[in-house]
Amino acid sequence: MLEFFKTVNPLVVLVIATACEVSGDAIVRLGIFNHAGVARAAFLLGGGLLLFCYGFFLNLAPLEFGRVVGLYIATLFVMWQVINFITFRTAPTLPIILGGTLVIAGGLIISFWQPRS
Repeated sequence: MLEFFKTVNPLVVLVIATACEVSGDAIVRLGIFNHAGVARAAFLLGGGLLLFCYGFFLNLAPLEFGRVVGLYIATLFVMWQVINFITFRTAPTLPIILGGTLVIAGGLIISFWQPRS
């Protein structure tokens, strides 16, 4: 299984990781604020499992850790907005879109800019 991820586009692995992270966080939030008893425990455990999966998949990305962070942050921002809209029906505001554009640009610079030596 680990060999398979070495051949996959890093963006695919990052989309999986960020989907797990943001979904896990949303499920934990729902468990804390919208449920009680056994349902709360199930939401918290399910969210915790997804958060573990995020860390697992992020570390499978076939990039050095320092470079994967930039692309990860850009992917995380986009995924966060998608899951936020799907789960909580909240559309991004203009400041979030403008700030997110800077986040994405910064993430791409960190990951792909090759300084000349």
